[in-house]
Amino acid sequence: MADMKTAMKAKEEGKLALNTIRMARAHIRQAEIDDGHADFNDDQVLAVLRKEVKQRKETLAEIDGSGREDLVEQTKAEIAVLEKYLPAEMPEAEIESVVKAVVDAMDPEQRSMGLVMKAVMAKLKGKADGKVINQIVRKILA
Repeated sequence: MADMKTAMKAKEEGKLALNTIRMARAHIRQAEIDDGHADFNDDQVLAVLRKEVKQRKETLAEIDGSGREDLVEQTKAEIAVLEKYLPAEMPEAEIESVVKAVVDAMDPEQRSMGLVMKAVMAKLKGKADGKVINQIVRKILA
C-alpha cells in the first residue's frame, strides 16, 4: 500500500508502477474470492505474485523480436515492479546441492524424473523457479 501511495504521488512517472500494483492487488483479491478465504497468508500472496511474474515472462518471450519495443520495455518494467515483492531466488549452485541430496537419498530404482521433481519441489517450494529445477534435475539424472 505504501508503494501504491508513492506511485500515486509520482504522477506520470509512477503510472506504470501504480497500474502494476493495482493489477496485482486485484489478482490477489480475485484469488481470495475464488478460494473462498477472506485473507491470504504470505505464502498464498507470493504464489499469486509468482504466477503474475511467470505470465509476464512468457509474454516477454512471445513479443520479443516482434518489433514492439514499447511492449517489451513495459513488460520488463512490470516484471521489475512485481519482483520487488518476491523473495530472492536461490542460486543454481544451492539448487543443485539440494537436488543431489534428494537423488542420493532415494532408492536407485526410484530415481525417475517425476519422483525426483516431486521431492525437490516439495523441499524448495517458492524458493526457486520450476524450470531451473527441472533443468538441474535432468542434468543430474542424465
